[in-house]
Amino acid sequence: MGNSTATRIVLAARPQGAPRPEDFRVETFQIPVPRNGQVLLRNHWLSLDPYMRGRMNAGRSYAAAVGIGEVMDGGTVSEVVQSLHPAWSPGDLVLAHAGWQTHAVVDGESLRRKLDPAGLPVQTALGVHGMPGFTAYAGLHEIGKPQHGETVVVAAASGPVGATVGQIAQLHGARAVGIAGGPDKVAHVRDDLGFDVALDHRADDFAEQLAAACPDGIDVYFENVGGKVFDAVLPLLNDFARVPVCGLVAHYNDTAPPSGPDRVPHLMATILTRHLTVRGFIQRDFIALYPEFVREMGQWLRDGRIRYREDVVDGLENAPTAFIGMLDGKNFGKLLVRLSA
Repeated sequence: MGNSTATRIVLAARPQGAPRPEDFRVETFQIPVPRNGQVLLRNHWLSLDPYMRGRMNAGRSYAAAVGIGEVMDGGTVSEVVQSLHPAWSPGDLVLAHAGWQTHAVVDGESLRRKLDPAGLPVQTALGVHGMPGFTAYAGLHEIGKPQHGETVVVAAASGPVGATVGQIAQLHGARAVGIAGGPDKVAHVRDDLGFDVALDHRADDFAEQLAAACPDGIDVYFENVGGKVFDAVLPLLNDFARVPVCGLVAHYNDTAPPSGPDRVPHLMATILTRHLTVRGFIQRDFIALYPEFVREMGQWLRDGRIRYREDVVDGLENAPTAFIGMLDGKNFGKLLVRLSA
């Protein structure tokens, strides 16, 4: 197997506000040996996603917190190096959840699916053809339910979830309004992804622009940001609008409640009087749809009906800086770390 040592990045400290480089630590360790039912993986691609910020905190959430000194959580595209599980053989490329490290031993039953290197680019299994894409697919399918002619608004529209939301909405005959940060991302959403309208949330008159772009109101708002984007969306929601909530990245680094008056009563009154459906979800809530998603999204990608963009960083050691930048909107497309050539 050659070199018997591997590299991992562990959580060194729980962030107070925005993560800092010193909240992470790079370690070298001996490559572990698999036991019966396990496989040894060499990780080729690592996904960086906003949900990882929540895993860095202690306290209750939808998933267990990463412990101090534990490997940072994350999805990977990995190669089976050694297998003591009958379903997997050395050389297989698989979708795994092996974390921020070059090698890992995992239970064979935990591997999500085998990847075909002759098919779609294998790293898409971490983006548009993986968890982010499935988040968009499931949230729209089960909660958003866009209908022909309706208006669907999504923030972070140049990212892997938002980009997919808008394009799937258009496949359902809906009108897609994408919100992004900065002129380059706005141009990508409009010109490359083909959204009907693309707006810059950094514009001083963003709320006015959004109202003008949605003259018939908003029927579906796919929430993954929060903050001032939601503030601009709320007055425009139509009766019986649907709001799938999969993330609130604008608030992940908050250390205290926002200043100003309590706006919960106004929000609840709006939900009541406009008959809104607001549902938080995690993609695995709808895991029964996953095989259908893999088939349908694969076909859409092969047909060119869904487009995507990737932001690739080379080297595991650069993962913390890239992750910190992602939380500040510095990535452009699905953020991936390439661990090997």
